Amino acid sequence: MPDNRLTTALDYAARGWPVFLLGRSKRPMANCPACRTVGTDHDREACPCLTCHGFYAATRDPDRIAAMLTAHPSGLLAVRTGAVSGLVVVDIDPRHGGRLVPALMPPTAAVATGSGGWHLYYRHPGTPVLSRPLPGRTGIDIKADGGYVVAPPSIHPDTGRPYRWARHGSVEEMPPALRAAVLTPPADLTPATRPHQPITREAGGISSPTALLAAHLDAVRRAPEGRRRTTLYGAARGVARMVAAGALTPADAWTALAEAGRAAEQTDRDIRAAVRGGFQAEGVAA
Repeated sequence: MPDNRLTTALDYAARGWPVFLLGRSKRPMANCPACRTVGTDHDREACPCLTCHGFYAATRDPDRIAAMLTAHPSGLLAVRTGAVSGLVVVDIDPRHGGRLVPALMPPTAAVATGSGGWHLYYRHPGTPVLSRPLPGRTGIDIKADGGYVVAPPSIHPDTGRPYRWARHGSVEEMPPALRAAVLTPPADLTPATRPHQPITREAGGISSPTALLAAHLDAVRRAPEGRRRTTLYGAARGVARMVAAGALTPADAWTALAEAGRAAEQTDRDIRAAVRGGFQAEGVAA
């Protein structure tokens, strides 16, 4: 591990950015056996494990940061985004058509990624910002609440190129146009911060639709690591059948599945893919 890894991580922490480690594939490290078997009441934020639960392990504590780097010398350094760090990062990926839009994205602290893209660091507005694709822009994602970014001096696992600071200045406030874009409510997902209770009704011969929905959602929340997206897809098929029977509205179904997917540490992109796939497999409009 290069000596500057710890120095850089401590610098991020001093700026108020919680840091954690990813595996070499840019995915969160596997949970320990104890954390894989605990129930849904397990407090991921308070878990004492160094790297369990992905970005929930992010910390600003210098001793924990040093311990992480000692225990996992090949891990990639990452920064947790969102209100917890005061950051919204615009992730531009040219490989998928992303490009810088100067009128929408003025200069701010910026990272040149190992894949040839850009991470633009802006101040979090203080209201919930969902991590998701930027509406109306191909190849651009927003990393905010519930998200994270790989940070310098990590090395991209595919290209072998480092993430590096291209502009190590201050983190600027988002301009009004960008702020409006990132705060646009998504069409098919309700933010986790908005409380919602799905309304079910007896239909299609389902004697207890509330219990059936709860069982599908509980299966997603309790799915073991490595099976979570598959379980979400299966639950989406079951919930889609409830929608087809008239026991649940499509909007309530989407919201319930999205919240369960987030509880299982799935990204919004993966949630959308799994739920859309499940609905389409059952012939239900998604």
